[in-house]
Amino acid sequence: MTYYIAATLATTFDEAIARTEAALKTEGFGVLTRVDIQKTLKAKIDVDFRPYTILGACNPKLAHEALQLEDKVGTMLPCNVVVQQQGDGQIEVAAINPVASMQAIDNPELKQAAAVVRDKLSKVIETLASA
Repeated sequence: MTYYIAATLATTFDEAIARTEAALKTEGFGVLTRVDIQKTLKAKIDVDFRPYTILGACNPKLAHEALQLEDKVGTMLPCNVVVQQQGDGQIEVAAINPVASMQAIDNPELKQAAAVVRDKLSKVIETLASA
């Protein structure tokens, strides 16, 4: 089982972020955090890096359900979605596969909840791939 779900887009980096946020919203996710890795690495260690942004996405209803099932699951929240520039000029959008990340937790109900989140994130990636 792979730990992420991804699609490659033929668009600009900024447009990919905007499209990703819109697709997340249609599945009930909001973006809680945005980490600009390119900017951070330049500022902190003076390293040049490709455009790479991590979006911390959260579906509040599903996060609440997961937290009720397992109080330490917050260590794995929010669901990260990466938007990055590829070497060929394409943009890749990759989302965590929460089913894979929850393998370490022995809670069948949480694994079922993770499958719901995975299905929603898969729809996000499918939407982006088909646009």
